Amino acid sequence: QVHLVESGGGLVQAGGSLRLSCAASGSIRSINAMAWYRQAPGKQRELVAGITSGGITTYADSVKGRFTISRDNAKNTVYLQMNSLKPEDTGVYKCNLDLTYYTAGSYYHSGDNWGQGTQVTVSS
Repeated sequence: QVHLVESGGGLVQAGGSLRLSCAASGSIRSINAMAWYRQAPGKQRELVAGITSGGITTYADSVKGRFTISRDNAKNTVYLQMNSLKPEDTGVYKCNLDLTYYTAGSYYHSGDNWGQGTQVTVSS
């Protein structure tokens, strides 16, 4: 019922920038929190940044001052602007949406909505 499509990953040199996007479609009533996670090879998935429906943001200490999360509610889209990238930012980035959707005559809440993942590689 809900489909998430990510874009914007790629290969960039250290110090460069990338902008990730995650667009949701389907029978969405409302989107609460939106977040970006990443997972590097051999490491656990970690929360990179999150944003509430009211625009309150949170960031991992490692990205504070370099990354900015934002959302466009009209487009059901969350963005992650990544500046001053470092090799340790390399990983697969996935968006996660906490939302309410409509199906079969009822509304349901789900926090388990993930994008397909986009690879970010930062070379030194």
